[in-house]
Formats: sequence, C-alpha cells, structure tokens
Amino acid sequence: MMTEKALKTVTLGCKVNQYETELVREGLVTAGYRDASDDETADLCVVNTCTVTNEGDAKSRQVIRRLARDNPDSRIVVMGCYATRAPEELAALPNVVEVVENKREIPDLLGRFGVIDVPSGLSTFGDRHRAYVKVQDGCLLRCTFCIIPTVRPEMYSRPAEDIVSEVARLADNGFREIVLTGIHLGHFGVDLNKGKPKEEWVRLAHLVRQLAKLDGDFRVRMSSIEATEVTRELIDVMGEFPDRVCPHLHISMQSGSDAVLRRMRRRWGAQRFVDRCKLLKESLDQPAISTDIIVGFPGETDAEFEETCAVSREVGFSKIHIFPFSPRKGTPAAEMPDHIPGDVKSDRRRRLAEVETETREIYFRSLVGKRLAVLGEAAETDAAGRTIVRGTACRYAPVSFEAPASAVGNLTAVEVQTAESELLRAAAT
Repeated sequence: MMTEKALKTVTLGCKVNQYETELVREGLVTAGYRDASDDETADLCVVNTCTVTNEGDAKSRQVIRRLARDNPDSRIVVMGCYATRAPEELAALPNVVEVVENKREIPDLLGRFGVIDVPSGLSTFGDRHRAYVKVQDGCLLRCTFCIIPTVRPEMYSRPAEDIVSEVARLADNGFREIVLTGIHLGHFGVDLNKGKPKEEWVRLAHLVRQLAKLDGDFRVRMSSIEATEVTRELIDVMGEFPDRVCPHLHISMQSGSDAVLRRMRRRWGAQRFVDRCKLLKESLDQPAISTDIIVGFPGETDAEFEETCAVSREVGFSKIHIFPFSPRKGTPAAEMPDHIPGDVKSDRRRRLAEVETETREIYFRSLVGKRLAVLGEAAETDAAGRTIVRGTACRYAPVSFEAPASAVGNLTAVEVQTAESELLRAAAT
C-alpha cells in the first residue's frame, strides 16, 4: 500500500506561476503525495519563485529559509523565474535538493519523484472558484524595465486541442471561471504559425472562439494583453459570445506619455493605445478596461506624469494596478540616468490612485440598472440574519448581493442597484 507523503507548495508571482505550481502539485498527488495540514511538517516542499523585482528575489529566499526552518527534514525543490536567472544562489539555500532552471524540465522532475503519468493539463485548481489555464510561454519584447524576456525567452504555444480539453475538464469539475494566461498572452499561436500561409494562422481569437463554443456553465476571462493585440477579430469573438467571454480586458499601458513609452521601449504611442480602447468600447456593451501603470520611470517629468493621468481619464479605466518604478538589476532601465526620488514616486502613486478612484466610480455608476453575471466567492451573515454573497462580476467589479450560500462557487445573474466607490450592490434576478 502506497504511503502518502506530506507536500507543501508556495507560489510567488504571476498567474502563470500559479498554474505551473498546480500542475506540479497535481502530478505529485498521483505519486502518493498529499497536501500537508497547517501544523504538519512536510516531506517535500515546492517553491515557485518570482524575479520580476529585487523584492521578489528576497521574498523567494525568505520563503525557502522559513520552510527549511519549519520543515527541517524536508526536501525543497525550487522552480520559477528566479531559479532560471540565478540557480546557484538558490541551490546554496538550506534543504534545497533540486533547482529547476527550465520549465521544460518539469516532466523530468516529476518523474524523479515517482510520477508515472505526467499531466498534460489540470483537472482542478485547489480550493479556488476560478482556474487559471496557461496557454503560452515566453516573451520576445524588450521593454527596458522588464527582466522576464531574459528568463523566459523561448516562445511556446500549447496545442489548442490540449487547452480545449483542459478547459472542458475544469468546467466539468465545477470551475465557473477560466482565466487564460501566458507570459505574453496575445502572442498565442505566433510560434505555431511560422512557415504557414496567413489563412492557416491560429491566434488568440481563434482559441477563444473554440472555448466559447464548449458546453457547460462557465465563462472565459483573458489576463493581461497588449494594446496591439486587441484585434478586431478578438473583439468580434467577445461580441459574439457576450455571456461566455467576459467583457473585460486588462490592457497593459505602463505610461500615457510618448516620451516615457519610448524610454520604456514600448511598441506604440499613447494615442494608439487610446484608439484601441475606443474601438473596444464602441464595439462592446460597456466593457471594463483595467491596466498596469509604472510611475516614476527614470526621467519622468511632472508634465509626462500628467499625460499619464490625462490618458487614464480619457480611457476611463475601471482598475489601475500602480507600480512605483523599481530598478531591476540586469535591465536597461536600471542603468538609466535621472532616477526619481522615492518621495516623488510615492506622491505620484497617490495622485494616480485618486485618478483611478475617479474613473472607477464613473464606470461603476454606469453599471447601475445593468444585469451582470457574478461569480460568488464568499458568503457571510449580516446583522439582519441575511446571507450576503460577495463575488466578481463579468466586468471585473466586486459585487455583493443577497443569496443562498450555495451561490458561492457559481454564477448568479444580478441587477446592480447602487454603486459605491469600491463595490456594487445588487439583487439576484
């Protein structure tokens, strides 16, 4: 009889890392491992590291040292982008027995730990209500602030049939939202299309269309995408399947200043970004647009920062993820002159957050009276004894509504009644 061994996994960083950790975990479970309880020491620990920032490196090392201290007899396997960038640093840490430098080595790693049938995709995603599905890896861009193309340079798209099977399996297993993710999601298919005539190309829009036609009660959301990849074909698919494909795109802007975008070595100017967002808004019914913005990039003037604020207001973002510039050793931006003082970056972060509050409130108010599909994520009982469910709408807005606790983990149709600064209140329909 197989003796189960206790397993702990820790993931730092992006959705792709979370997917890859879950893939390793699912494989190890087939080989006799099980999740360790909170107060139990583990036989094996897997740490998926992040190296986007210096802080990511530091957190990764802290996690490994803590696991070694709390699980003194464990073996620790380290994977992720930090493992690719500096394997020798991680191999020297306590209890580390393996450092996976290349994600293509994962099947071999699992084989060494007794996994006979390496999973080609996921069947579950832990105790979450949504599942991430990695569709591609690698980035060919050379943005001056980003280390990722250095550690994930190889462009690779998964076969569409594998993705379709995985999504169908997850939907059958009760996951009501599937988030498509990748290192450069919009480049899905680029590597597969080499040498083929254009009429045979497969791109993200083709994949989304295939997924939209699957049976089942679930929806598809796309993670971060670049403005140039918000194509008419992709918008058409979103419009054709409004109940299956979330009317929300996270379009990474980084700056609204052309001068800063040039220093970042981005591929377009601010006006092209605005035009793509306008096309999206003209083509779909009140889509949500979220974004990433870096404040305090080297040399950023007050006027350039104000350009970013102006573009943010013009687009009307529903959510802005704001990052004060952090120099990453090994990137061109780290060596640029005219770094911005910390207090100035903090002030710009605060001011841009005020712009975000303004644009979010405008967007939220536009949804009052609208019917939305909400994925229930938590439930609590209020002072009146009612069960209040909180979740995320198709338009990437937090919503609360009265419903049975069974709404958690399922999609519920609601009508928005009021909009607060950070929450929609709705009634189930």
